[in-house]
Amino acid sequence: MDNKQKALELGQKPVGALLWQYALPAIVAMTASSLYNIIDRASIGQVVGPDAIAGLGITLPFMNLSAAFGAAVGVGASTCISVKLGQRDYETAQHLLGNTVSLNLIVGLVFMVVSLIFLDPILRFFGASDATLPYARQFMQIILAGNMITHMYFGMNAVLRAAGKPRHAMYATLFTVGCNILLVFAFVWWLRWGIRGAALATITSQTLALCWQMWIFSNKKELLHLKRGIYRLKADLVRNIVAIGVSPFLMQTTSCIIVIFMNNQFSRYGGDMAVGAYSISNSVVMALFMFVMGITQGMQPIVGYNFGARKFDRMLRCLWLSIAAATTILLLGWSLAMLFPRQIARVFATDPTLLDMSAHGIVINMMVFFVVGSQAVITNFFQCIGKVKISIFLSLSRQLIMLLPLAYVLPLFWNLDGVWYAMPASDFGSFAMTLPLLWWYLRKFKAYGEKDNH
Repeated sequence: MDNKQKALELGQKPVGALLWQYALPAIVAMTASSLYNIIDRASIGQVVGPDAIAGLGITLPFMNLSAAFGAAVGVGASTCISVKLGQRDYETAQHLLGNTVSLNLIVGLVFMVVSLIFLDPILRFFGASDATLPYARQFMQIILAGNMITHMYFGMNAVLRAAGKPRHAMYATLFTVGCNILLVFAFVWWLRWGIRGAALATITSQTLALCWQMWIFSNKKELLHLKRGIYRLKADLVRNIVAIGVSPFLMQTTSCIIVIFMNNQFSRYGGDMAVGAYSISNSVVMALFMFVMGITQGMQPIVGYNFGARKFDRMLRCLWLSIAAATTILLLGWSLAMLFPRQIARVFATDPTLLDMSAHGIVINMMVFFVVGSQAVITNFFQCIGKVKISIFLSLSRQLIMLLPLAYVLPLFWNLDGVWYAMPASDFGSFAMTLPLLWWYLRKFKAYGEKDNH
């Protein structure tokens, strides 16, 4: 099939089949990533010990912050590319690809240099203790050294999906995960390189995958391909990328702030073991949430293209199918977490105290987890159609507006349990705030559709 025809099918093929075609590779890729994260953390917890997994939890804000800058470029650029393809403006889409490469290199380099210079103070601020700081430092030194590679890898994967190549994006992720898992067993279990081995496995696998991605984009037969004249930053393109990317950037940055605050709260009310339990609970939540991320990645080019082509009926059908799929998946995950919390926690820990804390935390953290999927899909929907302010508000509603105050107030009454209960309370509150905004915009799109038909 011609490359332009592949892009055009986003506005022609039945939406259900199209969402399946785009979301399934992303879901497979995200599931594989979840498997890697589980094996990575389980290996560190089993081989190195509870202090190491607590140290890994301390690095989560750093990872979120790095991902925030990567998402600002990758998600912003891929959304812009989807809209331009829907408008059949292929020349601008080509320049967006080049600007994506340049921005990833610049942002990745600056973030790496600044972070390495102030590494220890940042980790202390994130909640590292004397026991956990060495592990967090060892992990982040290697991750930051490869930061440009990480940014470019995720950015190119997002562009692959926008360019009508969801399977290629899936293959890149599957390769990365498979390579990661093999290297973790080699570096952590066999060579006993500890937490440094896990970090080295991550960067090595992403480097190999990035080489393959760049090889794809170097093919001149592709609709979007790397060539001279597209890398010079253009102010209007950068503005568009940043305007769209500011929403996921703020989402990830807010996650960073929240994890910093939560790490400190858990440390204050429960010590390093509570921080480790929070890290394990977060790992379980993210493993399940990866399915939803796969769905939102699959819907992104479909929604963006049909919004650009003013095919609002197809755009909204994609939204409803995505909500239904995300809710069903998280409902199944919620059921497993409620029935088998201790068995799940045992994958990550053998220490009895850490095991008890983790199982207890998983149950509370995921109490209303089944409503999170629809909220995430709707937030991503507004981002895909360029309603950045609304997307930002919905992103902030769960974390800054809800979770931060609750995580401060509730422990004053219920100590450590109060920190745990803040999470499901904020999940439900943000879900309730999302519904009226969606209803309002559904009425507007219905009016737009009636106007276009006349």
